[in-house]
Amino acid sequence: MHQSDLDITPKKRTQVSLSYKDNRLKDLAELEKVGLSIYPHMFQSGGLPITSTRECRHKYESLEKGEHTEVSVAMMGRIYSVRSASKNLVFFDLFDEGHKIQVMANIKAYKGSEHEERNQIPEYHASRNTILFRTITKLIHDGDNIGVCGTICKTKLGELSILPSYIQILSPCLHQVPRGSRVHEGNVGLTNPETRYRKRYLDLMVNDEVSRIFITRSKVIQFIRRYLTDLGFLEVDTPVLDVMAGGAIAKPFVTKSNALNTDMYMRIAPELYLKMLVIGGINKVFEIGRQFRNESADHTHNPEFTSCEFYMRGADYKDIMGINEDMYRKLVRDVTGDYRVKHTVRNENNTEDIFIDFTEKFGRIDMIPTLEDILGEDFPDPSTFTSDSARIYFDALCIKHGVDCTVPRTVARLLDKLVGHFIEPLCVNPTFVYGHPQIMSPLAKWDRNRPGLTERFELFINGMEYSNAYTEMNDPAKQLTCFEAQGADRDAGDEEAQQVDARFIEALEHGLPPTGGWGCGIDRLCMLLSNVDTIREVILFPAMKGY
Repeated sequence: MHQSDLDITPKKRTQVSLSYKDNRLKDLAELEKVGLSIYPHMFQSGGLPITSTRECRHKYESLEKGEHTEVSVAMMGRIYSVRSASKNLVFFDLFDEGHKIQVMANIKAYKGSEHEERNQIPEYHASRNTILFRTITKLIHDGDNIGVCGTICKTKLGELSILPSYIQILSPCLHQVPRGSRVHEGNVGLTNPETRYRKRYLDLMVNDEVSRIFITRSKVIQFIRRYLTDLGFLEVDTPVLDVMAGGAIAKPFVTKSNALNTDMYMRIAPELYLKMLVIGGINKVFEIGRQFRNESADHTHNPEFTSCEFYMRGADYKDIMGINEDMYRKLVRDVTGDYRVKHTVRNENNTEDIFIDFTEKFGRIDMIPTLEDILGEDFPDPSTFTSDSARIYFDALCIKHGVDCTVPRTVARLLDKLVGHFIEPLCVNPTFVYGHPQIMSPLAKWDRNRPGLTERFELFINGMEYSNAYTEMNDPAKQLTCFEAQGADRDAGDEEAQQVDARFIEALEHGLPPTGGWGCGIDRLCMLLSNVDTIREVILFPAMKGY
């Protein structure tokens, strides 16, 4: 376990934290003695606009070694390293949004009193700058937020620096900051997952890579929103709380509305409401938002996650397949600058990099015939998959091949496990798996040529699902039949099976035109494009047990 994680017993951690905190507060009281606050309302920049460290580095990186400018700037950031050469010369590393600049605090250049509000300080005298300089530079610790005014220069060693005429503590850090990757090269920083996910602010403070992951996440969402908007889709918001959970096969969270005096569900998908909007005349509609599923948490699942779904009048699953392929290829290029994505395979002994290629046409696998070929079996006719004999057949098939499936062992669940075991590992480069049985796809329209199957696909990349789409069921009578078949699975103990939603059936009776629908998990896309192998890395505050 990494020492920097401070992963010690709660009692000892509290004692260490309080001791450090008390000592810091005691020392910081010295600022009040010279009339300065450790929590000022504003940075007194003397009228200078705030310049970011990124802007400063971009503009002045080309300075020669030892070159000094007369350009005055004001900067804000957090301190991650303090190096004292003497009481009159102190060096700080100032970071802001992942970019560093050195603060070379020299008493000869310091003019602190000129920036102060005179009504808050004692009468000025010539030695005050010396007092302020030595007080401020002595009190600044790792983690403190400060503001600096000064001129830009490059040291003789080539370090881009600001020579401060004024330094102001904007808010102190009252806890010890772990030595992170941005402090020393080669230092891996905060590594304890429990600490990192519970205290994401600390993770962001010390680990550079974390910030880059969430910048990638933002780029993914912005690209998808821009892509769909450019195709003429309208972005909407649908209810997160509802009296019924539908639109997906998942177990919902249950809550209660005091105002309505009724149980309500956190949504598991926005699908049914979005299709109601197509019925109402919004021909291209999409939503990016949170979904909530009361399922197990593992490296690819979090009870709270972000999805995007869109619905398009006049499209079928083949049209949507084309849009999906085009979107993902352009997304990968936009975010990474390449059409190939590096994925690091990690195991106990070593790591291996593989490259997932989005250049070529995405693969296609027909689910049922492929399973039959792999297993050397002739399955029952898909139109009979609702029968008990089909359930017995697939139950025996899973047992024969050692494929685990927990109860209830319904046909839909057994088939899903077979696909996960035999087909999904084949899909390293992007591959569409299509032709799902109707019993696995209660909201998808039947295949126009193959009874018992549907016009549906899932996109798999490196063995993981990245999108799900189908030609939408728009026959209200057949939709009701599919819901009722799901009801039989619920009676058998499958808490994820969908309920009969009479409101949606009534909406379908008003006429849903031929429509194609699509959905993806934003978090999994971010995992892929950030080369991380757990969903908690791409959610700022993932679900955690206890405090």
